[in-house]
Amino acid sequence: MKLSKDRVMAIIKAALKEDLGRGDITTASVVDKFVSTRAAIVTNEDCIVCGLEIAEWIMAQVDYSVRFKPNCKDSDLVGSGKDIAFIEGRASSILRAERTMINFVSFLSGVSTVTKKFVDKAKPYGVKIMDTRKTIPLLRYLEKYAVSVGGGTNHRMGLYDQVLIKDNHLAVAAKANITIGEAIRTARRKNLKGTVVEVEVKSLHEFEAALAAKPDIIMLDNMNPEDVLSCTEMRKLSRSKPLLEVSGGINLDTIVDYAKTKVDAISVGAITSSLEPIDMSLDMA
Repeated sequence: MKLSKDRVMAIIKAALKEDLGRGDITTASVVDKFVSTRAAIVTNEDCIVCGLEIAEWIMAQVDYSVRFKPNCKDSDLVGSGKDIAFIEGRASSILRAERTMINFVSFLSGVSTVTKKFVDKAKPYGVKIMDTRKTIPLLRYLEKYAVSVGGGTNHRMGLYDQVLIKDNHLAVAAKANITIGEAIRTARRKNLKGTVVEVEVKSLHEFEAALAAKPDIIMLDNMNPEDVLSCTEMRKLSRSKPLLEVSGGINLDTIVDYAKTKVDAISVGAITSSLEPIDMSLDMA
């Protein structure tokens, strides 16, 4: 996934406005605006780096004359104590941009780092790790970029780019006596040709009904590994060959049990919702 600068700049401008308001009154009080300095962004933990280009755009938005030089690239694994970027220019400008830069890089590196942990556990079994819509409002685009940096795969970006018939859709449909199969066929008919149609099921009975309707993807939600394995066996015997995605509370302790079933993908909401930012700092020389 490649970042669109125009899309990211809207987020950067809002973040800077939130932090700076009418100006950095501390720096204006004690730092001469013409004094220059050198600085480095330092990671205090091992991590998968993500967000350096965003930090560079932040710095340029505050003061384009400040020199920003990345010392690695997004997706690099770096060790604790590593200088991941060098900055040189007006001290007052660097101080104004400092917290916003660190917030984005530490936050996004946290997403990439935890994603990579899941990816490494599932990779031996040929299973993809996917993100979900469990993201911080207005930051989904950046979080999904961080997932891709960590080796994960992006699921739908929002409600507009893929059909996903979930349990609540089916509960409402059932009131009108609409079955899983009918819901799948209706979604296929009412959307543009080529639109991916996915359905969520919670039992082997629901899986069998969904399989007959030939969706593109079936999400196996909150099933145990034994039932997931049964679903993969049922798919082998069926003419319908949808992709199988597992979802629902899967963590680093349980993911291998699910990956061993040889489903196609495992979606993990925790990689974007249970955030653990990487400890980073900006050190001035």
